[in-house]
Amino acid sequence: MKQTLKKVFATCSIGASLMLPVGSVLAASNPFIQGQNLANQVAGDAGISSQKTLPQLIGQIINIILSLLGMVFLILVLYAGFLWMTAAGDEKGVTKAKEILRQAIIGLIVIVAGFAISNFVLGNLVNVANGT
Repeated sequence: MKQTLKKVFATCSIGASLMLPVGSVLAASNPFIQGQNLANQVAGDAGISSQKTLPQLIGQIINIILSLLGMVFLILVLYAGFLWMTAAGDEKGVTKAKEILRQAIIGLIVIVAGFAISNFVLGNLVNVANGT
């Protein structure tokens, strides 16, 4: 039993002594600071201001996503209108176009509600973060 403990202690001691140089190298070149500098460089190359707060950045991302969803709505409305115009009186084609248009309008309502909620919440987060 004592020999096993001695072997474990010796192995741990040797392992710890081998890790000391690695720890000193990591302390000299802090990987977190290097990561932050790299992220700032990538943000600068992409044209994204690194001076924005997190709620502002999240708000910008949400606005971009909602804008893309708005474009999808426009495409669906145009597609439904095309189907309706080319149905040539066929009841099945008109029904399909009406259903696509109805679903697109429901989607638009969800998009507008999401936009309003995100602007309200993120606006209040920015006010709280700024202390106003």
